[in-house]
Amino acid sequence: MNGQAHQIPLSFTHDAARTRDDLAVCEPVRAAVGIVDRWPDWGSPVVVLAGPPGCGKSHLANIWRERSGATTVLPGESAARTGAEAASEGPVLIEDADRAGFANTALFHIINAVRQAGTSVLMTARARPAAWAVTLPDLASRLAAATVVEIGEPDEPLLAQVIFKLFADRQIEIDDKVVHYLVMRMERSLFAAQDLVARMDEIALSRSVRITRAVAAEALAQAEHAG
Repeated sequence: MNGQAHQIPLSFTHDAARTRDDLAVCEPVRAAVGIVDRWPDWGSPVVVLAGPPGCGKSHLANIWRERSGATTVLPGESAARTGAEAASEGPVLIEDADRAGFANTALFHIINAVRQAGTSVLMTARARPAAWAVTLPDLASRLAAATVVEIGEPDEPLLAQVIFKLFADRQIEIDDKVVHYLVMRMERSLFAAQDLVARMDEIALSRSVRITRAVAAEALAQAEHAG
């Protein structure tokens, strides 16, 4: 795969770089990278990064957390109090805001605390806030005023770049034809790319063989069966 390389934000688990210096911009994440880079010069104190699993939300959130010194707020009975206390001291991060089990009242109080303290909150989610199960009108109003940045699904060139990078992180050279074979058949997600690379590496290591199209086909079959 030739052409201009993309820099890809991913939350890799195999000794991959996780800093902003290793992050560059490809089209599906351009706006999300831009909002992270612009902090604290945000037009709204509340920002939501929305996108499918494996699209890079967590990596971008981690970069922002390290840059801003944000406190991660977890769901639970004390979320509202903990989040409000943290917001009075600095930025806060809420991951999987639409799926983690946050109570409507907890999110409402956290956002209010952020607004009153003049700090920032970054939330990640799979869907835009308009699609969340919000039953509290005041929370819906607060979320409607948030800045929402959507991350699109990766296209074939991006998936190819992801796979090349994942193998490079493992110090493995991979043939262009094997990568092409994968991207034409795999699920269109960065999580799927990471999973397939791990499966291929495991298969090849267990048999002391090179990663070939046959290995790729076996990994695809494993992934399909696991799914």
